[in-house]
Amino acid sequence: MAPKVLISDKLSNAAVQIFKDRGIDVTFEPDLGKDKDALLARIHEFDGLAIRSATKATEKLIAAADNLKVVGRAGIGVDNVDIAAASKKGIIVMNTPFGNMITTAEHAIAMMFAVARQIPEASASTHAGKWEKSKFMGVELTGKTLGVIGAGNIGSIVCNRALGLKMKVVAYDPFLSEERATEIGVEKVELEDLLTRADFITLHVPYTDQTANILSRENLEKAKKGVRIINCARGGLVDEQALADLLKSGHVAGAAFDVFAEEPATENPLFGLPNVVVTPHLGAATTEAQENVALQVAEQMSDYLLTGAVQNALNMPSVTAEEAKIMGPWINLSGHLGNFVGQMTDEPIKAINILYDGEASEMNLKALTASVVAGIMRRRNPAVNMVSAPVIAKENGIQVSTTKQDQSGAFEGYIKVTVVTDKRERSVAGTVFSDGKPRFIQIKGINIDAEIGEHMLYTTNNDVPGIIGALGQTLGSHGVNIANFTLGRSVAKGEAIALLYVDEPVPAPALKALSDTGLFNQIKTLSFDV
Repeated sequence: MAPKVLISDKLSNAAVQIFKDRGIDVTFEPDLGKDKDALLARIHEFDGLAIRSATKATEKLIAAADNLKVVGRAGIGVDNVDIAAASKKGIIVMNTPFGNMITTAEHAIAMMFAVARQIPEASASTHAGKWEKSKFMGVELTGKTLGVIGAGNIGSIVCNRALGLKMKVVAYDPFLSEERATEIGVEKVELEDLLTRADFITLHVPYTDQTANILSRENLEKAKKGVRIINCARGGLVDEQALADLLKSGHVAGAAFDVFAEEPATENPLFGLPNVVVTPHLGAATTEAQENVALQVAEQMSDYLLTGAVQNALNMPSVTAEEAKIMGPWINLSGHLGNFVGQMTDEPIKAINILYDGEASEMNLKALTASVVAGIMRRRNPAVNMVSAPVIAKENGIQVSTTKQDQSGAFEGYIKVTVVTDKRERSVAGTVFSDGKPRFIQIKGINIDAEIGEHMLYTTNNDVPGIIGALGQTLGSHGVNIANFTLGRSVAKGEAIALLYVDEPVPAPALKALSDTGLFNQIKTLSFDV
């Protein structure tokens, strides 16, 4: 059955057609997002939800979305999506951060020009029939210092445009390396230095705990007298009341805001002040940008629903379509390894340690790790997946660590998973053979070569004669057919294990009969999604 996607906001017809061309069953109701009750009643029907900003994917909506696998936001901001609730339920949330980068950067530059030359006020005055040429004295941008807070995708484009205007550019960004600063032609500085040097300050950071109120009253007061502030990023980055006070005092010469702490903004301390330019969140409002993000979200959601490729996800490691093809068997193996130790472990898990060797160590480890953790957690919560598992593990205080090493054995690459409890450590390792099939290659440090099947039986025993016969005869007498039988031991007459792949679940009477032989230290049935 084809995946079903609901588009509840206005997306272009071209985006709708992408879903159709990819074989997605798409429902296009662009006004449904405004009707909360109607959307709530229907959301359970869909595998994917494509939105802009009108639809609110609240915790309540997500709780009702029984089949939802992905929410795609055509745009950057996801303030209208409860990411924590989506993550806990295993729903991927993706945005389209690149479709409107140029448009947003251009708007910031336009706002900088507008506040430098008081263009909106001069235009309004002239429309009113006045000719107040001497009233609107502006400043040049050439030779001025622009302070850029956040030099990521959009910020770096603003830097490039500003350098083209012959401005000096200083940038504050904790994630900006000296090499990258040199590459984009800016001087990397600390925030305090930027505040004291910049003639214009423009913000290009997301709203987080670290960036909230980054231009506080204290920081605004530290800024160079006569500075002009531009915010086309997110509301809440600037103390708007403090900025209004400093505009009135003359410490700040002007401001240009496209975003506000509360939107829609019908009232704001900045409204009505001279030399303050305001626009209603138009940063991405160009024909090109709206089309780009719509097409991008349609492609991303289709790729995920049809191939498992994950792009621009906010709550899961991204896996490109090319990576998905190569990593698919390894992601399956990771899940099986986690599932094995998860089924074998009854007591609370304190830590999960994962070793990636050789070929496996060069892959997207975040995705592989998420798959391992999901496999472990699935025994306790069958609905858990690669999105929700890390969240649930963290909530339960489980420490997850990874280690990489070069090829160290007979295999081109392998993964070893160890879980730690208060009582013991338990480990299992596996690899992917050239046929693309995953194999278990080590359990409890004992080497084996076991094919993975839907129904399996694991036993441990002392290495004595008669084990093979006891397993075969007992299972046979209870109508259980063995598809694959693997044995391993540490040393002669030491600890030994057996792992059997059987055609159907081993019934309880067969397990009791095996236990009654007295030959086995442990008998455990296992199941895997294959």
